[in-house]
Amino acid sequence: MTTLLTDWDETKSETFQKAILEFGHALHDSGLFTDEALLDLLARHPADLLDVCTMTNDDPEFPNRFRTGDFRDADPETLLAAAKSGKVWINARNAMNVHADYRDVLDGIYGELAARTGNAAFNPKGGVLISSPVAKVPYHVDKTETILWHVRGKKRVYLYPMEDAFIPETSYEATLTDLINDDLPYYAGMDASATIVDLEPGRALCWPLNSPHRVENATFCVSVTTEYSTRESAMKNSAMMTNAMLRSRFGMNPSYADDSRLARRTKSIMGRALNKVGLIRTTSAPDMVTFRIDPKADDFLVDTDPYARDF
Repeated sequence: MTTLLTDWDETKSETFQKAILEFGHALHDSGLFTDEALLDLLARHPADLLDVCTMTNDDPEFPNRFRTGDFRDADPETLLAAAKSGKVWINARNAMNVHADYRDVLDGIYGELAARTGNAAFNPKGGVLISSPVAKVPYHVDKTETILWHVRGKKRVYLYPMEDAFIPETSYEATLTDLINDDLPYYAGMDASATIVDLEPGRALCWPLNSPHRVENATFCVSVTTEYSTRESAMKNSAMMTNAMLRSRFGMNPSYADDSRLARRTKSIMGRALNKVGLIRTTSAPDMVTFRIDPKADDFLVDTDPYARDF
């Protein structure tokens, strides 16, 4: 049987989901992440599950915030060239679930994780990231458990403490009511408290639930990002959505950190019920397209008048 987790041991099983953990994998041996395979993936991946973005620095509190691009007139060769030499970040969302060959790899790695950790209920989703040497992922938080599987290139990951100074509860609540924006306020002085991990091909990285982080490429990179919900993440998100409602509708100042276990459970049940009947106020704005991919442009990017994405 082929092993996709190359250096897993009992210590890693004990550390998994509790602390920052780096480990080895063999996704590169699948042949699914070569240039030829990526071109094939881009050609067959559904357009509504493909994000092509660049970064902007027009907001000092949210540096490197993503801008959405229109890629419909660009063929796979142009998209890959833009990622290699431009300032482009591509996410083939759910590629590890949609396509049978990639799904086999996803099933393999999570089958091994289940066997190693005793958790058989992962139900993961996975996307393929293809990104430029200058690409940066802004400071943000993931709402579910996340693993970053690095396949090609070199990138640096900055992970920050789970403290109010780095991820205020109000900021996390805001990401729960915004369906497309996970960004958090950032300033450079925060880096003094960061744990920095330099990822090489064949290495994977995971961290405790909701740890804020950001990423910088050093070269052209290809990675897989996978996510899955747990009872803990579902309970926390529902409880904090209740807190967001109490804050916005009634002017209260609730605190998940200060809540008892019973209070968290009660709020979690309330949050699921409120969300079901549509009483949780969302703040999502339309996903606005502000550029298009053009092979004739020096950096492959041509700005456009903003319009709502409908593809």
